[in-house]
Amino acid sequence: MTQNTTFALDGEFIALNDLLKLAGVCESGGAGKALVAAGEVAVDGAVESRKTAKIRAGQVVTVGGPGGVRIKVVTA
Repeated sequence: MTQNTTFALDGEFIALNDLLKLAGVCESGGAGKALVAAGEVAVDGAVESRKTAKIRAGQVVTVGGPGGVRIKVVTA
């Protein structure tokens, strides 16, 4: 079962690895970068390979496929 969570974005965007850390998916930005490098992270349904991709409000980030984590980014 997928864990759904919402992240309230304060600014214009957040780096993907920072989002993964702040949303509680991993313990550090470095661990977030490793998840991205392993191909475990998708943005709006497409696998994302840029570790610091700019994530904006309205986008959905999924980690680990089915049974993983789904983060909906919204405006704070």
